[in-house]
Amino acid sequence: MMNQYFATCPRGLEALLVNELKNSNAKDIKPTDGGVGFAGELSVCYHANLHSRIATRILMQAGQGKYATEDDLYQAAYKLNWPNWFDVKHDFMVKVTGVKCPLKSLEFATLRIKDAICDKFRQVVNSRPYIDTKTPAVRVHAYLTADSYVYYVDTSGDALYQRGNRKASIEAPLRENLAAGILQLSGWQAGQPLLDPMCGSGTFLLEAAMMALNIAPGLKRDFGFEKLKNFESDTWKKIKNTALKNVKPVTFQKLYGSDSDLRAVRVAKQNLTEAGLAEAVQLTQTNITEVVPPADNGVLVANPPYGVRIGEDEELALLYPKMGEALKRKFAGWNTYFLTNDLRLPKLMRLTPSKRTPLFNGPLECRLFEIKMVAGSNRK
Repeated sequence: MMNQYFATCPRGLEALLVNELKNSNAKDIKPTDGGVGFAGELSVCYHANLHSRIATRILMQAGQGKYATEDDLYQAAYKLNWPNWFDVKHDFMVKVTGVKCPLKSLEFATLRIKDAICDKFRQVVNSRPYIDTKTPAVRVHAYLTADSYVYYVDTSGDALYQRGNRKASIEAPLRENLAAGILQLSGWQAGQPLLDPMCGSGTFLLEAAMMALNIAPGLKRDFGFEKLKNFESDTWKKIKNTALKNVKPVTFQKLYGSDSDLRAVRVAKQNLTEAGLAEAVQLTQTNITEVVPPADNGVLVANPPYGVRIGEDEELALLYPKMGEALKRKFAGWNTYFLTNDLRLPKLMRLTPSKRTPLFNGPLECRLFEIKMVAGSNRK
């Protein structure tokens, strides 16, 4: 049976998600801002959850229609047969998102939808499920526009960028699906040298190692769809077993990471080790201005520290020209990519970007600057 779905993703990566969904045999693919609608059988949903490096969540449509008031939302939710979706023993939560939504309080709308689901359970099975807003077994999403609603059941559970890999992090980490997207936007291919000279907790390196070794990002975690009544365990086993068979043995993959902070290098090493990927990557403690290129050409990706604390902006303003000098001196033949919310970066590095791609790291608007290091021609 064909179901309707919506996959959410970081804004700026929708086109990459479209390609992934095609690989999962999705039909009727419709990109929009911040996600992609598609249709498919449950196998498509399972495959996309397991294999998508870009999606944040994959939601299955449960109902849609028009509304004007909170009571309309209650009636619409009450009409749906929620006990067909999940068992009363599973706790659940409701999340409401509104765009141009006329209602005064989304919290009140959320409450009415919760009530409707609980009342439906009471009517059908004479008991109601518990609410858990922290770690629910089942998540229901409502998406409201000016006059229409869509109810979804979340097939992912925890957000898909939680790969079940990274245990430790330093400062605000880069989300895994954004890191994977940047690697894809850079054109980096497995087998090509990749360097992250500001590796932090190692997100770029983890994602690159998984890509190079053909490891599906969801192999180490479970999913929301496993708790739903329509779960097809045989279909899921086949999809997962195929993915397991396709994993390549862990060998060195020309992935290089360094950081000036020894603590960051240790955290990155710990994360790679726990993911079973330590052998794929070479790590060192080195300042970015002293990094030696590991090959004649390759891709350099970096997420430089953001000047969040007072005084850091000045420090960064001093660091960028030195970074630019080091790149010009040593990295001819490399394509470099910097994700930052500091739009002064290329100017301060005295380098000219060939591309500026707007991307969002959570709510933070950033730019991905592409700077191709051609011998002697990049000076301003």
